[in-house]
Amino acid sequence: MKYSKLIFYAIFLLLISLSIFLANVLNFLSTDIKLSADSASDSDDHIKVTDTTNNLIWFLQISDLHLSIFNDASRITEFNEFCHDTIDAIKPSVVLATGDLTDAKDVDGIGTKQYKEEWQIYKSILDKTKVEDKTIWLDIRGNHDTFDVAGLDSPQNLFTNYSVQGYNHSRSYMYQVRKENNLYTFIAIDASLNTGPRHPFNFIGIVDEQEIIKISSFIQRTENSTSKNTIFYGHFPTASIVSKGWKNIREIIGKHNRGLAYVCGHYHTLGGLVDRMYTLQKEGFLELELVDWKDKREYRLMAIDHGILSFTDIHHGDWPIVLITMPKSALFHNPSKENLEVLRNSTHIRILAFSIAKIDIVEVNINKGEWMTGRQVEGPLFVIPWNPLDYATGLHKIEIHVRDFEGREKFSSQTFSLDGTRVPFSLWSNLFLMVHANILFSLLFYLLIAILVLPLLVTRYAFGSVKATGEHRRILRKYGSIPLFEKIWILSRLDRIFWPTIFYPIYLIVGPWTIGYLVEDHIGVVFAWGIFVNGTFIPDGLAYIYGSFELVTFQLPLTIILANAVYQRFYDLKPTLGKTPSFLSKLCLHLVFTVLLLIQLIFSYMFWLEYGGMALLFSVIRTWSVIVGTVLIYQASHFPQEWIK
Repeated sequence: MKYSKLIFYAIFLLLISLSIFLANVLNFLSTDIKLSADSASDSDDHIKVTDTTNNLIWFLQISDLHLSIFNDASRITEFNEFCHDTIDAIKPSVVLATGDLTDAKDVDGIGTKQYKEEWQIYKSILDKTKVEDKTIWLDIRGNHDTFDVAGLDSPQNLFTNYSVQGYNHSRSYMYQVRKENNLYTFIAIDASLNTGPRHPFNFIGIVDEQEIIKISSFIQRTENSTSKNTIFYGHFPTASIVSKGWKNIREIIGKHNRGLAYVCGHYHTLGGLVDRMYTLQKEGFLELELVDWKDKREYRLMAIDHGILSFTDIHHGDWPIVLITMPKSALFHNPSKENLEVLRNSTHIRILAFSIAKIDIVEVNINKGEWMTGRQVEGPLFVIPWNPLDYATGLHKIEIHVRDFEGREKFSSQTFSLDGTRVPFSLWSNLFLMVHANILFSLLFYLLIAILVLPLLVTRYAFGSVKATGEHRRILRKYGSIPLFEKIWILSRLDRIFWPTIFYPIYLIVGPWTIGYLVEDHIGVVFAWGIFVNGTFIPDGLAYIYGSFELVTFQLPLTIILANAVYQRFYDLKPTLGKTPSFLSKLCLHLVFTVLLLIQLIFSYMFWLEYGGMALLFSVIRTWSVIVGTVLIYQASHFPQEWIK
């Protein structure tokens, strides 16, 4: 009875803890925001939107180019096309290049370092296509651009000499663009590591106090100027930025009354899990992650039309391009920064249409009504008269058809509202853009450790004394139907196997994982919670994922193999119990362990390619796990009778 109560209380406490955690996560993922007294919706600045090009700017974003001298040459050739054909057709005022400009990976795709040839290719394309004569090119570093870079003054920091902005702006900077009578501000947030380890321990960005002060000063200058709107941009999503200072980066962005959005890259599609990651942060700004150029060849067209931000993500070479700026998509309403009265007072539907050939026709319908043909005003702007009072409440659907003179066509649609009715973002988008990566990664890591350690500890201390009391047969009859229970029970009684099995995952929480040359010629130490290298502490959350991968691919299967091995050995020593294992079952068990060992050796080889011999020699998570695992499996298969208590 006491064992049942112990298990019940353990499960009850676990469920309570999970419930509290999930409640906090759901509250955190809420996109409800508080409107301030000076929010956009309360503004007195009611601009009349008509059929002119006044108060309109459009610009592009491209991210995660990963230009490589070893892999996928089409990234380079198509980037050249983007800089020539796409920019010539769209004529953006600004292009935001948000990091990972080069790939910085070896020919094997494992080792990482800066290659001057990749940076020269990046610069040569920009020079050859005369990008700087056609637009304002605002580039910024990503984590790949800092692989194996010891500092801003390092010769390996090639961003300084081969980017457009790097020579004048080593980190965050501000750029203001005047379009007609309006001033627009673009603030770059560089969260890349000053000391950048090689892959994979270079995933989380850091904004230190000095950088926070600088960004805050940019915002202050903007608010003291005539600038109407601000776009923040950087490589890292805010969920993967650690802030060191009196405020975190979301609070800094959110407090800027004119800051419409933060645009970034870095996550790609998270291995195909999420193709589009957008959210409205609680602090009151849109966060828009852009799918990569590396594999997906996507870029983003954005426009600010009378203070209203609209955008569309586009696959390279997909023409024509169309963006409805009035009325904007209901998914991206931002009540704290945008004035809905602008939409409600507009006299025309406003559309930007681009192609490599002249646009022939632009037409729309609303709620499956009659098609209405647009009139070209100037450049890419097409307008259609409408009465917004006809759509004053609820959600409505606008469909658009665009065709150029060479017969290319585009059909698209979006939902809009004029009363502030919003469409929810996807759960995955909210999860990955709102919950900090360190929290998600560490939760997974500690959950896996709990799965590995707690069953063994509970079994040992809940049922450890049953043999002495003569109750072991009753316990096995009662709980023996639970998968692995008897095997875990036997393993928990063998001290020389039990203690190393639970010590290893616990050690990963507190002890160093490896020591080696992590950045250029600098020796560093890796822990689960961060890295010490070159006199710097780097709280890189990817270590948790790296450790989680080790636990799933090696430690968890090793524990299962050990449990089966001690089970077989136990009944070898107790032939009278009638469960003597067959030769085939023993052979299968050792074959499985051999495969597991080979996989771990492959990972160890990859680790050697990444960080060298010293890191491999002192690697607890790679080298020593193989040695300890081999010793344990031998002991589990050959332990003597006297080990059984």
